[in-house]
Amino acid sequence: MIIKSLELSDYRNYESLHMNLDKGTNILFGDNAQGKTNILESIYMSATTKSHKLSKDKEIIRFGKQEAHIRTIIEKDDIETRIDMHLRSSKSKGIAIDGVKIKKAAELMGLTKIILFSPEDLSIIKNGPSERRRFIDIELCQLDNFYLYNLNNYNKIVNQRNNLLKTLFINPELKDTLSIWDKQLISYGSKIIERRKQFVDQLNEIIDSIHKNLSGDKERLRLIYEPDIDLEDYEKKLTESHDKDIRLKMTTVGPHRDDISFNVLSDDNNGIEIDIRKYGSQGQQRTAALSLKLSEIELVKKITKDTPILLLDDVLSELDSNRQNFLLNSIGNIQTIITCTGLDEFVNNRFEINKVFKVTNGTVEEAS
Repeated sequence: MIIKSLELSDYRNYESLHMNLDKGTNILFGDNAQGKTNILESIYMSATTKSHKLSKDKEIIRFGKQEAHIRTIIEKDDIETRIDMHLRSSKSKGIAIDGVKIKKAAELMGLTKIILFSPEDLSIIKNGPSERRRFIDIELCQLDNFYLYNLNNYNKIVNQRNNLLKTLFINPELKDTLSIWDKQLISYGSKIIERRKQFVDQLNEIIDSIHKNLSGDKERLRLIYEPDIDLEDYEKKLTESHDKDIRLKMTTVGPHRDDISFNVLSDDNNGIEIDIRKYGSQGQQRTAALSLKLSEIELVKKITKDTPILLLDDVLSELDSNRQNFLLNSIGNIQTIITCTGLDEFVNNRFEINKVFKVTNGTVEEAS
């Protein structure tokens, strides 16, 4: 799968943009704050319906305008598909596939498989559990429509249950109705827990060998899924949490509180496995984050029998030369779009470049 072209209208600092991309490696270079990341963000949005910066639609629309447009042409097995996205400041976004408007944004998920790697991803291990849950959810929603369905419904039920909890604080006589929401939470939440466990197991089949090579055969990496509750105790724990939930006016038990640990077994720790979220060095955490992203690529290939599109947002400047080389050599036959401030790092690595674009203050010029 590849993206053949991208068009933007009144998107961030772009009044109008049209660019044709190569199926290989595309470089976007230029000074900071010129609009390189905005291009990657628009591609990411056209695949996932959301900004990786967690920006609201109205924040993305060009200053002084009321709407923005994204159009991407993707190609798979020699068949082209057009994705149009219409962002509006006062209404929800509109999306059409080959000119046919879709009713739910969820219908777009999985059509284009995108993997984004940014400097923020290097902090996924040391930051809070919400970022690690977001990593799982974004990937699984692209790979598994059933997971997307269960996650959307689960989040809706959590919100509705939380609204009830706020009401119960004032009207405790409605407490018996909590069990209605509990049953629905358990129904959707159990399926989420099972799929997340499977996903982590699938990653573990891939990540160990990648991390072993990346660390120079000095470390072994193992991911451990840490569900907030065990399936067999779900109903019991949820019931026991009623009084606490009413007091806090929020649902305190369930997969919306899950986490993943990253355990490393290294020569430096005398054969003792450590959780690098808490005790790892910055170097260990960054190496594990890179291993995680490379494993993500391989897992998408394995499950979909297709190649994802890789977006590297100025991440090479955050890696040392060894990690740079490992990442660039691991990309292989994948359409890749890379942002950077200069081309020296690629020249030094003798990296094959198929197309180069210079980005200057919201304009893009293809370089010869």
